Amino acid sequence: MSWVVGIIGFIAGFAAGQMLLLRMLKDRSREELLSDRNLKWKYGTFNWLIAIATCLSFLALYRYYFPA
Repeated sequence: MSWVVGIIGFIAGFAAGQMLLLRMLKDRSREELLSDRNLKWKYGTFNWLIAIATCLSFLALYRYYFPA
């Protein structure tokens, strides 16, 4: 059951990261977003880290409230 919670946490974290990126990159033009490779690495890594952190926090909360 914990793997289900982990997958749900990862998907929720990925969606939250996308919403944060939407707010952070709202002032950039489409051409700048498509051509600047530094943005891809900087904000792409940011989104993956948010997803992983959310997954781990969901798992920690699951183990805290439902100990094995």
